[in-house]
Amino acid sequence: MTRPMTMAEKILAAHAGLDEVRAGQLVECDLDLVLANDITAPIAIDVFRELGAERVFDPDRVCLVPDHYAPNKDIKSAEQTKKMRDFAHEQHITHYWEQGCAGIEHALLPETGTVVPGDLVIGADSHTCTYGALGAFSTGVGSTDAGVGLATGRAWFKVPQTLRFEVEGELPEGATGKDVILHIIGMIGVDGALYQAMEFAGSAIEGLSMEGRMTMCNMAIEAGGKAGIIEADDVTRAWMRDRGERPSVEYHADPDAEYVHVYKIDAADIKPCVAWPHLPSNTHPVEESRHITIDQAVIGSCTNGRIEDMRAAAAVLRGRRVAEGVRCIVIPATQRVFKQCMHEGLADEFIDAGCVFSTPTCGPCLGGYMGILAAGERCVSTTNRNFVGRMGDVTSEVYLASPAVAAASAVAGHIALPSDLL
Repeated sequence: MTRPMTMAEKILAAHAGLDEVRAGQLVECDLDLVLANDITAPIAIDVFRELGAERVFDPDRVCLVPDHYAPNKDIKSAEQTKKMRDFAHEQHITHYWEQGCAGIEHALLPETGTVVPGDLVIGADSHTCTYGALGAFSTGVGSTDAGVGLATGRAWFKVPQTLRFEVEGELPEGATGKDVILHIIGMIGVDGALYQAMEFAGSAIEGLSMEGRMTMCNMAIEAGGKAGIIEADDVTRAWMRDRGERPSVEYHADPDAEYVHVYKIDAADIKPCVAWPHLPSNTHPVEESRHITIDQAVIGSCTNGRIEDMRAAAAVLRGRRVAEGVRCIVIPATQRVFKQCMHEGLADEFIDAGCVFSTPTCGPCLGGYMGILAAGERCVSTTNRNFVGRMGDVTSEVYLASPAVAAASAVAGHIALPSDLL
Protein backbone atom coordinates (compact mmCIF):
# COMPACT_ATOMS: atom_id res chain seq x y z
CA MET A 1 0.00 0.00 0.00
CA THR A 2 1.43 3.41 -0.99
CA ARG A 3 1.87 6.23 1.50
CA PRO A 4 -0.69 9.07 1.50
CA MET A 5 0.42 11.83 -0.88
CA THR A 6 -0.31 15.43 -1.75
CA MET A 7 -1.30 16.50 -5.26
CA ALA A 8 2.25 17.58 -6.07
CA GLU A 9 3.66 14.26 -4.89
CA LYS A 10 1.14 12.26 -6.89
CA ILE A 11 1.86 14.10 -10.14
CA LEU A 12 5.63 13.81 -9.74
CA ALA A 13 5.37 10.13 -8.80
CA ALA A 14 3.26 9.38 -11.87
CA HIS A 15 5.69 11.15 -14.20
CA ALA A 16 8.68 9.45 -12.58
CA GLY A 17 7.08 6.02 -13.05
CA LEU A 18 7.00 5.45 -9.28
CA ASP A 19 4.25 4.25 -6.98
CA GLU A 20 5.10 6.89 -4.42
CA VAL A 21 7.50 9.71 -3.63
CA ARG A 22 8.20 11.76 -0.55
CA ALA A 23 9.37 15.32 0.10
CA GLY A 24 13.10 15.77 -0.43
CA GLN A 25 13.43 12.82 -2.81
CA LEU A 26 15.21 13.41 -6.13
CA VAL A 27 13.27 12.10 -9.12
CA GLU A 28 13.69 12.19 -12.90
CA CYS A 29 10.40 12.78 -14.64
CA ASP A 30 8.91 12.70 -18.13
CA LEU A 31 7.57 16.12 -19.09
CA ASP A 32 4.28 16.86 -20.78
CA LEU A 33 5.30 20.33 -21.96
CA VAL A 34 8.42 22.49 -22.19
CA LEU A 35 7.79 26.23 -22.54
CA ALA A 36 9.97 29.23 -23.39
CA ASN A 37 9.48 32.81 -24.58
CA ASP A 38 11.32 35.41 -26.62
CA ILE A 39 13.70 36.24 -23.76
CA THR A 40 14.46 32.74 -22.50
CA ALA A 41 14.14 30.55 -25.63
CA PRO A 42 17.27 31.85 -27.38
CA ILE A 43 19.43 30.78 -24.41
CA ALA A 44 17.61 27.43 -24.19
CA ILE A 45 18.23 26.92 -27.93
CA ASP A 46 21.95 27.53 -27.38
CA VAL A 47 21.95 24.85 -24.66
CA PHE A 48 20.06 22.50 -26.98
CA ARG A 49 22.77 22.99 -29.63
CA GLU A 50 25.61 22.56 -27.12
CA LEU A 51 24.17 19.19 -26.14
CA GLY A 52 24.56 18.07 -29.75
CA ALA A 53 20.81 17.52 -30.08
CA GLU A 54 19.36 17.63 -33.56
CA ARG A 55 15.63 17.24 -32.91
CA VAL A 56 13.42 18.25 -29.99
CA PHE A 57 12.02 15.36 -27.98
CA ASP A 58 8.49 15.93 -29.34
CA PRO A 59 7.45 18.86 -31.56
CA ASP A 60 3.91 18.58 -30.15
CA ARG A 61 5.12 19.06 -26.55
CA VAL A 62 7.21 22.21 -27.01
CA CYS A 63 5.63 25.66 -26.63
CA LEU A 64 7.36 28.82 -27.87
CA VAL A 65 5.62 32.15 -27.35
CA PRO A 66 6.82 35.64 -28.32
CA ASP A 67 5.27 37.85 -25.65
CA HIS A 68 7.74 39.79 -23.48
CA TYR A 69 9.03 42.27 -26.08
CA ALA A 70 6.50 41.44 -28.75
CA PRO A 71 5.61 43.12 -31.01
CA ASN A 72 9.36 43.73 -31.17
CA LYS A 73 10.39 46.98 -29.52
CA ASP A 74 13.90 47.25 -30.97
CA ILE A 75 16.54 45.46 -33.07
CA LYS A 76 17.78 43.28 -30.23
CA SER A 77 14.29 42.00 -29.37
CA ALA A 78 13.63 41.40 -33.07
CA GLU A 79 16.77 39.24 -33.26
CA GLN A 80 15.70 37.32 -30.15
CA THR A 81 12.28 36.60 -31.61
CA LYS A 82 13.74 35.67 -35.00
CA LYS A 83 16.04 33.12 -33.37
CA MET A 84 13.06 31.49 -31.67
CA ARG A 85 10.94 31.67 -34.84
CA ASP A 86 13.63 30.06 -36.99
CA PHE A 87 14.09 27.28 -34.45
CA ALA A 88 10.33 26.68 -34.31
CA HIS A 89 10.15 26.33 -38.10
CA GLU A 90 13.28 24.17 -38.27
CA GLN A 91 11.92 21.81 -35.60
CA HIS A 92 8.31 21.89 -36.90
CA ILE A 93 7.08 23.01 -33.47
CA THR A 94 3.31 22.63 -33.30
CA HIS A 95 2.82 25.17 -30.53
CA TYR A 96 4.56 28.22 -31.87
CA TRP A 97 2.28 31.20 -31.98
CA GLU A 98 3.33 34.02 -34.25
CA GLN A 99 2.69 37.62 -33.26
CA GLY A 100 -0.88 38.44 -34.13
CA CYS A 101 -2.02 34.92 -33.22
CA ALA A 102 -0.61 34.75 -29.71
CA GLY A 103 -0.68 36.64 -26.46
CA ILE A 104 0.90 36.31 -23.05
CA GLU A 105 2.06 32.71 -22.61
CA HIS A 106 0.45 31.99 -19.23
CA ALA A 107 -2.96 33.13 -20.45
CA LEU A 108 -2.54 31.57 -23.90
CA LEU A 109 -1.72 27.98 -22.92
CA PRO A 110 -4.75 27.49 -20.63
CA GLU A 111 -7.01 29.33 -23.09
CA THR A 112 -6.04 27.01 -25.96
CA GLY A 113 -6.22 23.82 -23.91
CA THR A 114 -2.52 23.16 -24.46
CA VAL A 115 -2.14 22.43 -20.73
CA VAL A 116 -4.52 19.91 -19.19
CA PRO A 117 -5.12 18.66 -15.63
CA GLY A 118 -2.45 16.28 -14.37
CA ASP A 119 0.29 17.66 -16.61
CA LEU A 120 3.89 18.14 -15.55
CA VAL A 121 5.15 21.35 -17.15
CA ILE A 122 8.41 23.27 -17.00
CA GLY A 123 8.73 26.73 -18.43
CA ALA A 124 11.63 29.13 -18.73
CA ASP A 125 9.56 31.79 -17.00
CA SER A 126 8.88 32.01 -13.29
CA HIS A 127 5.11 32.41 -13.66
CA THR A 128 4.74 29.01 -15.29
CA CYS A 129 3.18 28.08 -11.93
CA THR A 130 -0.08 29.57 -13.32
CA TYR A 131 -1.19 26.20 -14.72
CA GLY A 132 -1.60 24.75 -11.24
CA ALA A 133 -5.06 26.31 -11.42
CA LEU A 134 -5.95 23.46 -13.80
CA GLY A 135 -4.65 20.78 -11.44
CA ALA A 136 -1.26 20.53 -13.14
CA PHE A 137 2.20 20.67 -11.57
CA SER A 138 3.92 23.48 -13.43
CA THR A 139 7.01 25.35 -12.42
CA GLY A 140 9.51 27.85 -13.71
CA VAL A 141 13.07 26.79 -14.54
CA GLY A 142 16.20 28.39 -15.93
CA SER A 143 16.96 28.37 -19.63
CA THR A 144 19.57 25.62 -19.13
CA ASP A 145 16.96 23.23 -17.74
CA ALA A 146 14.58 24.27 -20.51
CA GLY A 147 17.25 23.52 -23.12
CA VAL A 148 17.80 20.06 -21.67
CA GLY A 149 14.04 19.58 -21.60
CA LEU A 150 13.79 20.51 -25.28
CA ALA A 151 16.30 17.78 -26.10
CA THR A 152 15.23 15.01 -23.72
CA GLY A 153 11.68 15.67 -22.54
CA ARG A 154 12.88 14.98 -19.02
CA ALA A 155 13.89 16.93 -15.92
CA TRP A 156 15.13 16.33 -12.38
CA PHE A 157 13.06 17.50 -9.43
CA LYS A 158 13.49 17.52 -5.71
CA VAL A 159 10.01 16.61 -4.50
CA PRO A 160 8.80 19.72 -2.64
CA GLN A 161 7.10 19.83 0.72
CA THR A 162 3.56 21.13 0.54
CA LEU A 163 1.76 23.92 2.38
CA ARG A 164 -2.03 23.76 2.35
CA PHE A 165 -4.17 26.91 2.44
CA GLU A 166 -7.83 26.30 3.29
CA VAL A 167 -9.86 29.43 2.61
CA GLU A 168 -13.39 28.93 3.87
CA GLY A 169 -16.48 31.10 3.67
CA GLU A 170 -17.61 33.91 1.41
CA LEU A 171 -15.32 36.67 0.22
CA PRO A 172 -16.43 40.21 1.07
CA GLU A 173 -17.83 42.36 -1.73
CA GLY A 174 -15.07 43.51 -4.05
CA ALA A 175 -12.52 40.91 -2.94
CA THR A 176 -11.12 38.76 -5.75
CA GLY A 177 -8.60 36.00 -6.34
CA LYS A 178 -5.92 38.72 -6.52
CA ASP A 179 -6.83 39.84 -3.02
CA VAL A 180 -6.77 36.26 -1.71
CA ILE A 181 -3.25 35.61 -2.95
CA LEU A 182 -1.98 39.04 -1.83
CA HIS A 183 -3.48 38.32 1.60
CA ILE A 184 -1.67 34.98 1.74
CA ILE A 185 1.66 36.44 0.58
CA GLY A 186 1.29 39.24 3.10
CA MET A 187 0.67 36.62 5.78
CA ILE A 188 3.61 34.28 5.07
CA GLY A 189 6.08 36.59 3.30
CA VAL A 190 7.94 36.40 0.00
CA ASP A 191 9.96 33.42 1.23
CA GLY A 192 7.19 31.79 3.23
CA ALA A 193 6.79 28.94 0.73
CA LEU A 194 10.39 28.67 -0.46
CA TYR A 195 10.68 25.60 -2.73
CA GLN A 196 7.34 24.33 -1.46
CA ALA A 197 4.11 23.55 -3.28
CA MET A 198 1.19 25.76 -2.29
CA GLU A 199 -2.04 23.76 -2.34
CA PHE A 200 -5.15 25.96 -2.28
CA ALA A 201 -8.49 24.55 -1.08
CA GLY A 202 -11.69 25.44 0.71
CA SER A 203 -15.12 26.77 -0.20
CA ALA A 204 -13.83 30.24 -1.14
CA ILE A 205 -11.38 28.72 -3.62
CA GLU A 206 -14.10 26.45 -5.01
CA GLY A 207 -16.19 29.57 -5.54
CA LEU A 208 -13.56 31.28 -7.67
CA SER A 209 -13.73 31.28 -11.44
CA MET A 210 -10.92 29.66 -13.41
CA GLU A 211 -9.55 33.15 -14.06
CA GLY A 212 -9.43 33.85 -10.33
CA ARG A 213 -7.68 30.56 -9.68
CA MET A 214 -5.10 31.29 -12.35
CA THR A 215 -4.37 34.64 -10.72
CA MET A 216 -3.72 32.87 -7.42
CA CYS A 217 -1.47 30.14 -8.79
CA ASN A 218 0.33 32.68 -10.98
CA MET A 219 1.58 34.48 -7.88
CA ALA A 220 2.67 31.40 -5.90
CA ILE A 221 6.22 32.21 -6.99
CA GLU A 222 5.91 35.58 -5.22
CA ALA A 223 5.86 33.64 -1.93
CA GLY A 224 8.84 31.58 -3.09
CA GLY A 225 6.63 28.64 -4.04
CA LYS A 226 7.82 25.91 -6.39
CA ALA A 227 4.24 25.51 -7.59
CA GLY A 228 0.71 26.62 -6.81
CA ILE A 229 -1.96 23.97 -7.28
CA ILE A 230 -5.73 23.53 -7.01
CA GLU A 231 -7.67 20.29 -7.38
CA ALA A 232 -9.66 19.89 -10.58
CA ASP A 233 -13.41 20.15 -10.02
CA ASP A 234 -16.55 21.05 -11.97
CA VAL A 235 -15.20 24.55 -12.66
CA THR A 236 -12.07 23.00 -14.16
CA ARG A 237 -14.03 20.48 -16.18
CA ALA A 238 -16.30 23.19 -17.57
CA TRP A 239 -13.23 25.22 -18.59
CA MET A 240 -11.64 22.21 -20.30
CA ARG A 241 -14.80 20.93 -22.00
CA ASP A 242 -14.16 22.54 -25.38
CA ARG A 243 -10.46 23.16 -24.90
CA GLY A 244 -8.39 20.17 -23.83
CA GLU A 245 -6.35 18.87 -26.74
CA ARG A 246 -5.21 15.76 -24.83
CA PRO A 247 -6.76 13.40 -22.27
CA SER A 248 -6.31 14.68 -18.74
CA VAL A 249 -5.77 12.96 -15.39
CA GLU A 250 -7.15 14.37 -12.16
CA TYR A 251 -5.05 14.02 -9.04
CA HIS A 252 -6.52 14.64 -5.61
CA ALA A 253 -4.66 14.89 -2.34
CA ASP A 254 -5.18 12.03 0.10
CA PRO A 255 -7.09 13.08 3.23
CA ASP A 256 -4.18 12.05 5.46
CA ALA A 257 -1.41 13.48 3.24
CA GLU A 258 1.49 15.08 5.08
CA TYR A 259 1.75 18.89 4.98
CA VAL A 260 4.39 21.15 6.46
CA HIS A 261 1.58 23.37 7.67
CA VAL A 262 -2.14 23.80 7.08
CA TYR A 263 -3.28 27.43 7.11
CA LYS A 264 -6.96 27.96 7.85
CA ILE A 265 -8.16 31.32 6.58
CA ASP A 266 -11.57 32.93 7.06
CA ALA A 267 -12.55 34.43 3.71
CA ALA A 268 -14.40 37.20 5.55
CA ASP A 269 -11.03 38.53 6.74
CA ILE A 270 -9.81 39.14 3.18
CA LYS A 271 -10.35 42.71 2.03
CA PRO A 272 -9.56 44.41 -1.27
CA CYS A 273 -5.90 45.21 -0.79
CA VAL A 274 -2.82 46.72 -2.38
CA ALA A 275 0.80 45.57 -2.16
CA TRP A 276 2.92 48.65 -1.56
CA PRO A 277 6.52 48.88 -2.80
CA HIS A 278 8.80 47.09 -2.94
CA LEU A 279 7.52 43.58 -2.13
CA PRO A 280 4.31 41.68 -2.97
CA SER A 281 4.11 40.87 0.75
CA ASN A 282 3.84 44.54 1.75
CA THR A 283 0.04 44.41 1.70
CA HIS A 284 -2.36 47.03 3.02
CA PRO A 285 -6.16 47.38 2.70
CA VAL A 286 -7.23 49.77 -0.03
CA GLU A 287 -9.09 51.77 2.59
CA GLU A 288 -5.73 52.57 4.22
CA SER A 289 -4.10 53.49 0.90
CA ARG A 290 -6.32 56.27 -0.42
CA HIS A 291 -3.72 58.95 0.31
CA ILE A 292 -1.38 57.53 -2.35
CA THR A 293 -1.60 59.50 -5.59
CA ILE A 294 -0.65 57.83 -8.88
CA ASP A 295 0.70 58.75 -12.28
CA GLN A 296 -0.19 55.55 -14.13
CA ALA A 297 -2.42 52.49 -13.98
CA VAL A 298 -1.73 49.24 -15.85
CA ILE A 299 -4.50 46.66 -16.31
CA GLY A 300 -3.35 43.40 -17.89
CA SER A 301 -0.46 40.90 -17.67
CA CYS A 302 -0.36 37.11 -17.19
CA THR A 303 -1.85 37.74 -13.74
CA ASN A 304 -4.92 39.81 -14.60
CA GLY A 305 -5.34 40.19 -18.37
CA ARG A 306 -8.16 37.69 -18.98
CA ILE A 307 -11.69 38.56 -20.09
CA GLU A 308 -13.03 38.52 -16.51
CA ASP A 309 -10.40 41.12 -15.63
CA MET A 310 -11.24 43.26 -18.65
CA ARG A 311 -14.93 43.19 -17.74
CA ALA A 312 -14.21 44.14 -14.14
CA ALA A 313 -12.11 47.12 -15.21
CA ALA A 314 -14.61 48.22 -17.86
CA ALA A 315 -17.46 48.11 -15.34
CA VAL A 316 -15.60 50.71 -13.25
CA LEU A 317 -14.50 52.88 -16.18
CA ARG A 318 -17.88 52.85 -17.91
CA GLY A 319 -19.17 56.42 -18.26
CA ARG A 320 -16.12 57.83 -16.45
CA ARG A 321 -12.84 59.43 -17.44
CA VAL A 322 -9.30 58.74 -16.34
CA ALA A 323 -8.15 61.51 -14.01
CA GLU A 324 -6.18 64.40 -15.49
CA GLY A 325 -2.48 63.72 -15.22
CA VAL A 326 -2.95 59.92 -15.04
CA ARG A 327 -2.16 57.42 -17.79
CA CYS A 328 -4.19 54.21 -17.89
CA ILE A 329 -2.89 51.36 -20.07
CA VAL A 330 -5.16 48.37 -20.72
CA ILE A 331 -3.59 45.25 -22.24
CA PRO A 332 -5.70 42.13 -22.94
CA ALA A 333 -3.64 38.99 -22.36
CA THR A 334 -4.41 37.23 -25.65
CA GLN A 335 -5.76 37.97 -29.11
CA ARG A 336 -8.95 36.11 -28.18
CA VAL A 337 -9.47 38.36 -25.17
CA PHE A 338 -8.65 41.40 -27.33
CA LYS A 339 -11.32 40.33 -29.80
CA GLN A 340 -13.86 39.69 -27.02
CA CYS A 341 -13.21 43.19 -25.72
CA MET A 342 -14.10 44.57 -29.15
CA HIS A 343 -17.21 42.42 -29.57
CA GLU A 344 -18.49 43.23 -26.08
CA GLY A 345 -17.88 46.95 -26.50
CA LEU A 346 -15.23 46.99 -23.77
CA ALA A 347 -12.60 48.42 -26.11
CA ASP A 348 -14.84 51.42 -26.81
CA GLU A 349 -15.37 51.92 -23.09
CA PHE A 350 -11.64 51.86 -22.38
CA ILE A 351 -10.88 54.30 -25.19
CA ASP A 352 -13.80 56.58 -24.30
CA ALA A 353 -12.47 56.70 -20.74
CA GLY A 354 -9.12 57.94 -22.03
CA CYS A 355 -7.15 54.69 -21.76
CA VAL A 356 -4.46 53.32 -24.02
CA PHE A 357 -5.81 50.01 -25.37
CA SER A 358 -2.95 47.77 -26.50
CA THR A 359 -2.32 44.58 -28.41
CA PRO A 360 -1.30 41.69 -26.10
CA THR A 361 2.19 41.99 -24.61
CA CYS A 362 4.02 41.56 -21.31
CA GLY A 363 5.52 45.00 -22.05
CA PRO A 364 5.22 47.19 -18.95
CA CYS A 365 5.15 44.40 -16.36
CA LEU A 366 8.90 43.77 -16.58
CA GLY A 367 9.83 47.32 -17.49
CA GLY A 368 10.10 46.30 -21.13
CA TYR A 369 8.06 48.95 -22.92
CA MET A 370 4.48 50.28 -23.28
CA GLY A 371 4.48 52.02 -19.91
CA ILE A 372 7.96 52.62 -18.46
CA LEU A 373 7.96 54.80 -15.35
CA ALA A 374 10.10 57.90 -14.98
CA ALA A 375 11.92 58.88 -11.79
CA GLY A 376 9.58 59.22 -8.82
CA GLU A 377 6.44 58.13 -10.68
CA ARG A 378 3.87 55.83 -9.10
CA CYS A 379 1.84 53.13 -10.83
CA VAL A 380 -1.00 50.96 -9.59
CA SER A 381 -0.82 47.73 -11.56
CA THR A 382 -2.57 44.38 -11.88
CA THR A 383 0.80 42.72 -12.49
CA ASN A 384 2.61 40.41 -10.07
CA ARG A 385 5.83 42.13 -8.96
CA ASN A 386 6.69 45.51 -7.52
CA PHE A 387 10.44 45.18 -6.92
CA VAL A 388 12.75 48.20 -7.08
CA GLY A 389 12.95 49.37 -10.70
CA ARG A 390 10.56 46.65 -11.88
CA MET A 391 8.63 48.99 -14.18
CA GLY A 392 11.20 51.68 -14.82
CA ASP A 393 13.39 54.09 -12.90
CA VAL A 394 14.71 52.76 -9.57
CA THR A 395 12.96 55.59 -7.73
CA SER A 396 9.56 54.76 -9.24
CA GLU A 397 6.95 52.82 -7.27
CA VAL A 398 4.55 50.02 -8.23
CA TYR A 399 1.44 49.14 -6.21
CA LEU A 400 -0.16 45.76 -6.98
CA ALA A 401 -3.96 45.53 -7.04
CA SER A 402 -6.98 43.92 -8.68
CA PRO A 403 -8.39 45.21 -12.00
CA ALA A 404 -11.34 46.95 -10.34
CA VAL A 405 -9.08 48.77 -7.87
CA ALA A 406 -6.62 49.72 -10.62
CA ALA A 407 -9.46 51.11 -12.73
CA ALA A 408 -10.98 53.02 -9.81
CA SER A 409 -7.57 54.44 -8.97
CA ALA A 410 -7.09 55.62 -12.55
CA VAL A 411 -10.35 57.58 -12.31
CA ALA A 412 -9.75 58.91 -8.81
CA GLY A 413 -6.11 59.83 -9.36
CA HIS A 414 -5.20 58.02 -6.18
CA ILE A 415 -5.58 54.45 -4.90
CA ALA A 416 -9.31 53.89 -4.52
CA LEU A 417 -12.15 51.39 -4.35
CA PRO A 418 -14.88 51.42 -7.01
CA SER A 419 -17.33 52.43 -4.28
CA ASP A 420 -15.30 55.62 -3.71
CA LEU A 421 -16.42 56.82 -7.15
CA LEU A 422 -20.12 56.76 -6.36
